[in-house]
Amino acid sequence: MSEGNAWVFGDEINTDLMAPGLYMKSSNEEMAKHCLESVNPDFAKNVTPGDVVVGGHNFGVGSAREQAALNFGTLKVGAILAESFARIFYRNALNFGIPCLFFPDYATIKPGHRLRVDAALGRIDNLTTGTQHTVDPLPAHLLEMIRAGGLMPHLKKRFASAK
Repeated sequence: MSEGNAWVFGDEINTDLMAPGLYMKSSNEEMAKHCLESVNPDFAKNVTPGDVVVGGHNFGVGSAREQAALNFGTLKVGAILAESFARIFYRNALNFGIPCLFFPDYATIKPGHRLRVDAALGRIDNLTTGTQHTVDPLPAHLLEMIRAGGLMPHLKKRFASAK
């Protein structure tokens, strides 16, 4: 479960905006400082751990650069909600331990709304408006991976316990 302020973006937010090519040779920490800066220059400077990114249609479209999803992990985003996701971005985000939920009511969320997201129950509480939304929860195997911190920590844990 995560709780934080909503950062709202529109449709077709692409991976080039999330991980600008100019910073591709930089460290993860440096690149994350520029995540979505051309759409909202305040995002990377002011996002706090647990905050929730809300997007519209086809969030994460574009190149398969995994740094786009990694930047959200580096910034400690608690969850990403969108009407729909580009397939590769969706999987990359889950692999980095970031819960992503399909959220058809994304347009009801305004910047700064305080949200509580429970990916296991598929429940999104808008603490600002007092409304509650139900979405499809993440499957147990993906939740287990997210709780471990992503795919690689999850696999290390599984392989270590198999010895």
